[in-house]
Amino acid sequence: MTRAIRLESINVGASEPIAIGKRVQQTGIHKRPVSGPVEVGIEGVAGDVIVDGRHHGGVDQAVYLYSREDYDWWSAQLQRELAPGIFGENLTLSAFPEQPLRIGDRLRIADVVLELSAPRIPCATFGARMADPQFVARFIDAARPGVYARVLQGGRLEAGADVQFEPVATPSVTVAEMFTLWVNKPRDPARMEALLATPVSERSRAKLASWLARPD
Repeated sequence: MTRAIRLESINVGASEPIAIGKRVQQTGIHKRPVSGPVEVGIEGVAGDVIVDGRHHGGVDQAVYLYSREDYDWWSAQLQRELAPGIFGENLTLSAFPEQPLRIGDRLRIADVVLELSAPRIPCATFGARMADPQFVARFIDAARPGVYARVLQGGRLEAGADVQFEPVATPSVTVAEMFTLWVNKPRDPARMEALLATPVSERSRAKLASWLARPD
């Protein structure tokens, strides 16, 4: 029997300053839950700010999802409660499906249809958000990256909605495999070629092409 999944929280962020070492910059990573129905379109969740459009956001990585199960694991590791949105996700789900997520899998929430496109690769901003310069390394070691998605069909969402999982119909690469490929070297050219055959995000596709042109 397929587990029931629901949307626990919708989170948006404004542009706020953050200190990364001695440098202060603006970021939209400080996301907080919002109440009531929220519109989701091709660019992402209404009201959510993307400051660094070069590395974040875009139609192929419009929405970031994380799960309550992963939050519970991190809360045990860090020995403190973590509120939805702290990891910078737009949508907090009660869980992910039991089977490994694959690039191209779809999630249907009310009228909104999302297609999974890439795992989250942590950056220095994330470490600063967690007030721990070692957190990026911890996040990589934990291999609980969450997942980005493109919006195939927009609509209105509200916390509490059921989430329907629709597995990709064609062979694909798992989100976990893509994450491992990104953070470990040497990178297997065959795995990169396989990933290019999936509906991976365009930002990731460009990176894969550059790696294939200049092997590790």
